[in-house]
Amino acid sequence: MNTFGNLYRLTSFGESHGEAVGGVIDGCPSGLEIDLAFIQEELDRRRPGQSRITTPRKESDTVQFLSGIFEGKSTGTPIGFVIRNENQHSSDYDNLKEVYRPSHADYTYTQKYGIRDHRGGGRSSARETISRVVGGAIAKLYLKRSEIEVVAYTSEVGPIKLGKDYKKYDLSLIESTPVRCPDSLKAQEMIELIQEVKSKGDTIGGVITCIIKGVPVGLGEPVFGKLHAALGSSMLSINAVKGFEYGMGFDVDHRGSEINDSFFDDNGKISTRTNYSGGIQAGISNGQDIYFRVAFKPVSTILMEQQTVDIHGKDATIKARGRHDACVLPRAVPIVEAMAAMTIMDYILLAKAQK
Repeated sequence: MNTFGNLYRLTSFGESHGEAVGGVIDGCPSGLEIDLAFIQEELDRRRPGQSRITTPRKESDTVQFLSGIFEGKSTGTPIGFVIRNENQHSSDYDNLKEVYRPSHADYTYTQKYGIRDHRGGGRSSARETISRVVGGAIAKLYLKRSEIEVVAYTSEVGPIKLGKDYKKYDLSLIESTPVRCPDSLKAQEMIELIQEVKSKGDTIGGVITCIIKGVPVGLGEPVFGKLHAALGSSMLSINAVKGFEYGMGFDVDHRGSEINDSFFDDNGKISTRTNYSGGIQAGISNGQDIYFRVAFKPVSTILMEQQTVDIHGKDATIKARGRHDACVLPRAVPIVEAMAAMTIMDYILLAKAQK
């Protein structure tokens, strides 16, 4: 499946070492002002080579829109776009033609399709997420009209963790560090850990926290279209994601009398003093901040010698070459935001279609 969404739909295409990555967005309402500079800024947050803790692959990731925009506004027709690949080193992957990399898509893609693009993982590469960022940027522009804001940050790298209460942090500081963590002291610890891991040819994982503010009450479709299920599905579609929790999540060591937060203030509005539900109850948004956490595994490509098997099932030894992230968290922050924004926009359009 290469298409995301119900009414706001993104179909993406392209491979890591192909000519380009791109997409077609369908369902964007007409008349939306398309801020090209903002979209490029979002892509710049995701692009490689932006700091010393990310892959050194140099790509401008410049987006070219092909259709669906006229005089700076969406026309309501499909928005086509493309981002050219400029800095492939495909020869770095020649040694992978007949071996399977551990924990990668090599074996499963071969078994499913009978063929695979071994250059950087082909379609399974995280470079595919460029299309998601474009779709998410346009969704953010749409949500901004309703004062809905989506913001994410790195909250864990390995054993270095921020507290779970996002309200304790100044989220305006997220972009002030290359690791995209709002706590400057913890950010420096994270950077040092990533650099240490990278120097050894290894990788490390962590957690991204995302908050969505200003979501109206009533988004979500019972029983199988619950809003948190849609958010979970969108997050789990991101490369390297291994877990999703919203609200209190797995912090279940409480009694019901301690965590029930479904009560109203004197003005008839839901209380904001507690929010264990994560802004969603019975699969429907309740007007509070929606917040969730996304767990990313350590990148599977490590610059160490590993034991594996070849395409004939024989034991083999492999050592990856090329340019890779030691930790995907910094570059994954805008991807998490993009998927969240597209999900919320899609559910807003669904709600409007029912009225």
